[in-house]
Amino acid sequence: MKTIAVIGGGITGVTTAYALVKRGFAVTLFERHRYAAMETSFANGGQLSASNAEVWNHWSTIVKGLKWMVKRDAPLLVNPAPTWHKLSWFAEFMAAMPHYERNTIETARMAVAARQHLFAWAQDEGIDFDLKRAGILHIYRDKQGFDHAGQVSVLLAKGGLPRRAVTPQEMKAIEPTLAGRYYGGYFTESDTTGDIHKFTTGLAAAAERLGVRTLYAQDVTHVSSDGQQAVITVGEGETQTQHTFDGVVVCAGVASRDFAKQLGDRVNIYPVKGYSITVNLNDAQSQAGAPNVSLLDDETKLVSSRLGVDRFRVAGTAEFNGMNRDIRDDRIRPLIEWVEHCFPQVNTRSVVPWAGLRPMMPNMMPRVGRGHAANVFYNTGHGHLGWTLSAVTADMLGHVLAGTKV
Repeated sequence: MKTIAVIGGGITGVTTAYALVKRGFAVTLFERHRYAAMETSFANGGQLSASNAEVWNHWSTIVKGLKWMVKRDAPLLVNPAPTWHKLSWFAEFMAAMPHYERNTIETARMAVAARQHLFAWAQDEGIDFDLKRAGILHIYRDKQGFDHAGQVSVLLAKGGLPRRAVTPQEMKAIEPTLAGRYYGGYFTESDTTGDIHKFTTGLAAAAERLGVRTLYAQDVTHVSSDGQQAVITVGEGETQTQHTFDGVVVCAGVASRDFAKQLGDRVNIYPVKGYSITVNLNDAQSQAGAPNVSLLDDETKLVSSRLGVDRFRVAGTAEFNGMNRDIRDDRIRPLIEWVEHCFPQVNTRSVVPWAGLRPMMPNMMPRVGRGHAANVFYNTGHGHLGWTLSAVTADMLGHVLAGTKV
């Protein structure tokens, strides 16, 4: 049995560890926090959304970004201060625009395939994660957005995902609590929602039962490989400890770029901050007034999910501001106002704000597979679809390792 280190205890690291231990590898999982899923996998939008597979490498994104640049509460915000990392990332983002259709289709294909793995794992391990199979409704306030969604639907269908256009009247029937005026929508009945934190911690516990060695509160400071052995260094100075393995998989989110550099690889991940709020539905009126169907508002770039009876999650926005993890009130306020506008019966007195850094590759595609050294692998860079894609990329990586001589 070969020994494999997995760096990162978020959704991609935990699914990777699980997929590898199921294939007979001796897996050790390193996570710098005391528990799994404490960063970007803590409080995302809750959607398992193949219908959100459209990559961002499109001219419409550029136009919107320029329009929003001067608005502090805009869905997309870019810190104008130049850095080489940011400039190189945006240059590669532009270079990937000719592959927009191909990458959207492939992302949809992976997202559809991921479902069977994730649902099977949850059932096998008895994981309760507030799964809701009520579909996802994309809402549009104007013809331009609705027509673009029609073009995207053609690409999604090529990736194996059907979704249907709906009228404002049909939207009201699908989600009666939704207020406001809309041009139309698209409904994906097969999409689902749930609590990523509950799922990840549940799967981490299952992986431990299967034999994964989980080392929490272990801050990996350095990783190296000679192609035959990988050395993981934890801590610094006199508290430094080294562990040796046959191979290593980097699943470290926004930290993956630095680990890749240490290993002689270039993985140009940029940290794109997203925000969320969890609205506590503490009274009967709020519980009745919150939606059961998950939503994606294309104009505001916000998504919403109902988590159980008494929680309502709203998330979105994209902020290019380096490794900054601050929770800004001017970025949280639009999320609260969206709830108050779209669901006026929901009481927003009890709201928990959160922010996380999405690990995004310039072409919006995850980096899955081998590194330069023979025993180095990556499963990272999933961006805004980390949970949606994680189960299939973990399975893909499992196939890669099972077919190697690591």
